[in-house]
Amino acid sequence: MVVFVRSISCGLRQSRTATVPLLRRGFANSVSRLQDKIVVKHPVVELDGDEMTRIIWKKIREELILPYLQLDIKYFDLGLEHRDATNDQVTVESAEAILRYNVGIKCATITPDEARVKEFKLKQMWRSPNGTIRNILGGTVFREPIILKSVPRPIPGWKNPIVIGRHAFGDQYRSTDIIVPGPGKLQLVYTPADGSKGATYDVYDFKGKGVAMSMYNTDDSITGFAHSSFKMALAKKLPLFMSTKNTILKKYDGRFKDIFQEVYEAQYKKGFEAAGIYYEHRLIDDMVAQAIKSSGGFVWACKNYDGDVQSDILAQGFGSLGMMTSELITPDGKTIESEAAHGTVTRHYREYQKGRETSTNPVASIFAWTRGLLHRAKLDGNDALSAFCQDLESACVEVIDEDGVMTKDLALAIHGKDMKREHWVVTNVYMDAVHDKLRKKMEARAKA
Repeated sequence: MVVFVRSISCGLRQSRTATVPLLRRGFANSVSRLQDKIVVKHPVVELDGDEMTRIIWKKIREELILPYLQLDIKYFDLGLEHRDATNDQVTVESAEAILRYNVGIKCATITPDEARVKEFKLKQMWRSPNGTIRNILGGTVFREPIILKSVPRPIPGWKNPIVIGRHAFGDQYRSTDIIVPGPGKLQLVYTPADGSKGATYDVYDFKGKGVAMSMYNTDDSITGFAHSSFKMALAKKLPLFMSTKNTILKKYDGRFKDIFQEVYEAQYKKGFEAAGIYYEHRLIDDMVAQAIKSSGGFVWACKNYDGDVQSDILAQGFGSLGMMTSELITPDGKTIESEAAHGTVTRHYREYQKGRETSTNPVASIFAWTRGLLHRAKLDGNDALSAFCQDLESACVEVIDEDGVMTKDLALAIHGKDMKREHWVVTNVYMDAVHDKLRKKMEARAKA
């Protein structure tokens, strides 16, 4: 098996999915007045993706990142066609590379369903690449809104940030689900590895066709989830809530509740009390209601599926699905994988393929790069790289809040039914404005 991996410092082969030019090639000599590029000592792992986000991703890399950084990139093509060509081995290899180099920066990817299998003529319906990577890395996915002053919030009471920690292992995302073809008995069988007596549990007697699923988690993974969540709450100096449905799943969800409490009592209670924060377990339905009524200002630890759903509610509640950071952090805090917390924007990609203008919000994809590079800067003690990332993030926000240049999703959030064409710009115009502001910030630093 040959897996496509490339180490690059500038340039990259053309995306196979691109069919017409969308983004203006520009900014010739944009860094001519700057000092030498910032040297990044150790590599980062780049995971390319699909559709509209893949097109935008290339512009970010080539116009906002590589002109300023001397950077060794370990490149993996996670486009659906290449995953299929490698029997998804490229996904496994990319996760192993992230563990090796401690920083992964990922573009949004397609998780195929039956329609995608037909569209791409896939060998099979491959699993979610995010799920595969998370199972290899372990840890917790933390998602936090990128807050804008100019964009009104659908939940106006949220005055303070909310950070969602999504357990990144097991449950539905690594489950075995089946279609039951007809009448019969469904059983759950446990066979101990040491050869001792096992156990068989009767699940259901089917009288006809149906569906069934088996899922799992481990004490080690739940414990790591707990440590990551408590550490994040301490770092943010915010209270931590952990939600389950332990009243129904008394053993499964009860295990999450018990392990969190044990870890808290043994290792974090004193630190929380000293910081003036607290930990509390709540039922998921109660927690959702409390979150909506709250003013924000907390970390919310969710099981895998709950975190998937609630993070989208969180993003929209603060203004836009395109304004959310997403970082998978291992329990020891050494390794992260950053990505945009949204999909591949298929609807925009279909318009792009027809040669029509598109206004796709690239901010979350830009922040995927900056958050990964900020972690690289932290590991390497690279202050210049850290400052660059902060400049790029502030440029993204200032172009919207101060200059009023934004994509259609944000304009719609501001103007609603009164939105006009002059209120928003296409993707490349917004990104060019960000680049111009970044260049000015870098020039100012060079003169200082």
